[in-house]
Amino acid sequence: MIHIKLSKLVGLFAENKDIAADIRLNKLIPALEKKESIILDFEKIEGATQSFIHALISDLMRKYGNEVLDKIQFKSCNDTVKGIIAIVVDYMQERD
Repeated sequence: MIHIKLSKLVGLFAENKDIAADIRLNKLIPALEKKESIILDFEKIEGATQSFIHALISDLMRKYGNEVLDKIQFKSCNDTVKGIIAIVVDYMQERD
């Protein structure tokens, strides 16, 4: 299992989709290829943009299917971040 503390990578507001893509390509995909579970820790993050969350997880859902969400735990999300994650997940599931 890998534990990624996002605040160390993005600060208090997760908005940079290039950083999200880098996390996805260099941390999430390699972990999933090794069949590892992932904790995305949003502790200290006050907010996130939809584009950040989309860049972080949408390609994973395309590549691995909706089942990939069983391998990813979203930890310490405030209500705002939870809502944005839900929007992106719902959007991706509707595309299938």
